[in-house]
Amino acid sequence: MKKYLYTILTVSLIVGCQPEFNDPVNEVDFYTSGQADFSNYVAVGNSLTSGYADNALYLEGQLNSFPSMLAVKFALAGGGDFVQPLVNDNLGGLLANGQQIQANRLVLQVSTNEQNPVPIEGTPTTDIANHLEGNFNNMGIPGAKSFHLLADTYGNIGNLPAANPYFIRIASSNEATVIGDAVAQNPTFFTLWIGNNDILGFATSGGVGVDQTGNLQPSTYGSSDITDPNVFANVYNELLKALTANGAKGAVANIPDVTSIPFFTTVPYNAIPLDEATASTLNQAYAPYNGGLQQAVLFGAITPEEAAQRTITFAAGQNPVVLLDEELTDLTSINPGLTNMRQATSQDLIPLPVSSVLGTLADPSNPSSVIGVGVPLNDSQLLTASEIELVVTAQTAYNTAIKALAQEYELAFVDIQALMNTLAQGGVSFDGGTITNTFGTGGAFSLDGVHPTQRGYAVVANNFINAINATYQADIPMVNPGSYPTIFVK
Repeated sequence: MKKYLYTILTVSLIVGCQPEFNDPVNEVDFYTSGQADFSNYVAVGNSLTSGYADNALYLEGQLNSFPSMLAVKFALAGGGDFVQPLVNDNLGGLLANGQQIQANRLVLQVSTNEQNPVPIEGTPTTDIANHLEGNFNNMGIPGAKSFHLLADTYGNIGNLPAANPYFIRIASSNEATVIGDAVAQNPTFFTLWIGNNDILGFATSGGVGVDQTGNLQPSTYGSSDITDPNVFANVYNELLKALTANGAKGAVANIPDVTSIPFFTTVPYNAIPLDEATASTLNQAYAPYNGGLQQAVLFGAITPEEAAQRTITFAAGQNPVVLLDEELTDLTSINPGLTNMRQATSQDLIPLPVSSVLGTLADPSNPSSVIGVGVPLNDSQLLTASEIELVVTAQTAYNTAIKALAQEYELAFVDIQALMNTLAQGGVSFDGGTITNTFGTGGAFSLDGVHPTQRGYAVVANNFINAINATYQADIPMVNPGSYPTIFVK
């Protein structure tokens, strides 16, 4: 069986010429801040605020983070300096006292036959033990969940791995909180985009975490758990209360659907191409399993409907992958060979990293051990319909809270959920181009399939600007998406 890959890229699409645009007037006092005051802008959030892309935080990504783009435009209407906690290089990896703790950023190696992104080679030079002093306007902390912004142990290097290495670099003290350090700067304007990680870890891990709805003690949560919606709403309110205490105005953004990002939309459920002969051979191999299901029906162990759901058949053409589903009835006490197998449906999502192993041999000495065919995908390698429902339920609750609190605090509301859905349904056009959520060639998302490219962040920045202009009667010019790159090859 061949290796099935879905990183379909061409150099011309990646490094093609960038379109040229006419820039807006770049004169101070030509634009107005309206009811807002941009003199001290502070951005609060997670990796999406920091400029994280390609599975790492690297220098060029930070310099072109969406808050940095906003700050450039705010400067035309009274905005001040915008200081970011810059890393040392474009490798993106992190060290802790000389030991690497975060992998380098992903790149495409055109000089090899490897079609999937791989970490760029090199030794990173950013060590979290080298503490940065001072205030930082960009308080985007990669990996942060909502409640982490209130945690007073989050920047203590002695608490690794529970502490956050990115906050350790910049925390004002071992007991500092992210929101405390942000508010201490007395911002006149802020952006807050938080909550993605409260569901994303569960989704990207294939639902191996726990839905903590009903558990109001986030200190007991695991890294891949879903945050209770009441915890989220209460935390979000505390964040806004702190950020607006001195009269600051701001903009908040909601959370996109997991089904709108390439991490979950790139690998199709029917990713197995077969010819007629191979399909026939596989059907013979699975005949005992299918027969065992019918026996289980006769014993009353499962219904005919479940037997049909679990029956595995192949045909010439594209075939659904074989997977393990823990929600199926356990039949191994009847027959050890009747594991919880079934084939994927269009309702299942297969994470992007699975593309690098799908179709390869789990055991190089066993030609029948093809992953996704003879060896089913495991629980961490897919997101089932019921797991997706858990994510969507929590996301809906979070977004309801964000919008309601934006109205209560009279803040600009940025509908990132709608933006990401538009990227998935044909793309977002700008003067001279269009970007979509297609992995690799769409231009909107970086090589990790979760975080935007610099051009994608520019479109995000424009959505913030539109909301800010409308809410505060400001006149801030748009960012030029075409002046920013998409993905890179090496």
